[in-house]
Amino acid sequence: MPKDTKQEEIQKELLSEEVNLEAVPEVLVGGLAEEVVSSEALPVAEVIVSELPIVAIPVAIPEATNFRRGGGGRGGMRGGDRRGGARRTRRDERPRSEFDQKMLSIRRVARVVAGGRRFSFSVALVAGNRKGMVGIGTGKAGDTALAIEKAFRDAKKNMVSLSLTKSKSIPHDVKVKYSSSTLTLKPSKGRGLVAGGAVRSVLELGGVTDVSGKILSRSKNKINIAKATIKALSSLRTNRTRRSKEKEGENK
Repeated sequence: MPKDTKQEEIQKELLSEEVNLEAVPEVLVGGLAEEVVSSEALPVAEVIVSELPIVAIPVAIPEATNFRRGGGGRGGMRGGDRRGGARRTRRDERPRSEFDQKMLSIRRVARVVAGGRRFSFSVALVAGNRKGMVGIGTGKAGDTALAIEKAFRDAKKNMVSLSLTKSKSIPHDVKVKYSSSTLTLKPSKGRGLVAGGAVRSVLELGGVTDVSGKILSRSKNKINIAKATIKALSSLRTNRTRRSKEKEGENK
C-alpha cells in the first residue's frame, strides 16, 4: 500500500472519532496546550489548529504536570528549577572526604591485543589530611573518573603517619634515594615550605611547613620523586621515638 494512501486513511479515522471533552480538559497540539471551554462532544476535526498542519489529538494531561510554554525556566516542559534543586540536594548529601588530593600525572596508555590497541588511562595522585598523614596511589581504568577513584583508594591504603615537630617541621636533615630519584629535606625555621614539583605536593598535603627540599638526581619521574619524599618522611625520628627505641633495646 502506498505511504500517502495509508496516511489519508489514518487521518479519516481520526476525523470520524468523537471525543467527550469533559474527560479531556486540555488538548495537546504540537507541544502547546489549548484550553477548550465547551463541554460538548465534538469531532476532532473541529479542534484542528489552523496554524499547524497537524491534526489535534486529545491527550489526558495530569494536573501536576505543567505543559504550558514558559513553565520551569530553561527546558520548559522538563521543569528546570525542580531538576536543578534535586541535583543540589544530591550533592549536599554526599559526605566529604577528610583527605584532600592532588594529581601528579594522568596518561593515556595502550595495550596491544589481537584486534589492535586497547586504550586506558593511568593516574597517579597524592592524598593527605594536612595534619600529618599522606600517601601516594596509582590507578588504571578505561575511564578517567574511575582511574582517579582507584588511585585515591590506593593512596588511602598506603597512608603513612609523619613524625613532625610542634611547629609542623621535620626534626632533622634527611637524604633518601628511591629508584633513580635522590632528594634531601632540611628543616628551615621561618622560611615556610621551599620545594617544587612532586616534593611540594607531598609536603603540602602532609601538613609539613618550614622545610627546604631539593632534588639531587636528574630524574624527572614524578611518581619516583613522590615515593622518595614519602620514604624520607617515613624515616624521620623524633626524640620521643628515639627514647622509646632505646628503652626497647635495654629491655631486650
